[in-house]
Amino acid sequence: MRSRGTDGGLAHAAVRRLNALRPLSEEAVAALEQTILEGLFRAGPGEDLVAEGDRVDSVRVVLSGWLFRHKTLEDGRRQIVNFILPGETCDAHAYLLPMIDHSITTATAVAYAEIKRARFEKLTSSEPTLAEAFLCETALNNAIQREWAINLGRRVALEKVAHLFCEIYERLRPVGQVDGTSCSFPVTQMDLADATGLSVVHLNRTIQELRASGLITLRERTLTIPDLDALKSAALFSPGYLQLYR
Repeated sequence: MRSRGTDGGLAHAAVRRLNALRPLSEEAVAALEQTILEGLFRAGPGEDLVAEGDRVDSVRVVLSGWLFRHKTLEDGRRQIVNFILPGETCDAHAYLLPMIDHSITTATAVAYAEIKRARFEKLTSSEPTLAEAFLCETALNNAIQREWAINLGRRVALEKVAHLFCEIYERLRPVGQVDGTSCSFPVTQMDLADATGLSVVHLNRTIQELRASGLITLRERTLTIPDLDALKSAALFSPGYLQLYR
């Protein structure tokens, strides 16, 4: 169940991410932190923040926890088209469209800020560095989505899963969500299968292959990558598409 939050310190990840995309002025950081504090909410795992076909009238900035974007066919088959991580925005500028074309669901308990359209437009018009940072995020999300299309369409199973692990680790690093060679990975095997287009059985076999090769450890909702360069090589991972975020 969604509820109002009270912890203004949660803005840290969002500030770090946007600042990595476009250096923010001190005034912009202060304005963003205040806006987040005014619109802080929490939701439990498995809740839809947005359902396909909804009209969006606000911008949601994720402060903690994981969500995923997905579409579902009429027969119930689901495709996760991206994960939304701490510091990232669910739907910047989606309010410009008549309705949203996918659903956004919480994978874990989350804290997020909901910024109404008028407030968001006032914020970005008065703080140019924030406006540029949100535009950079849109461009980056488009680049990530293209890479996901390649992952689904061209890479083999081991490359798909290894590539997703590399990307998640690299996306979490700039917002302080990486601890040495480890990061949180709180998604189920079903979610991971739906994100890579594999069956759960095939996914499990692929993860076991990565483990046996010493490329990853996945235990208790934590991903450990002993040798990131080796995993990138196995995944054919090139971080160039994340260049705006490095």
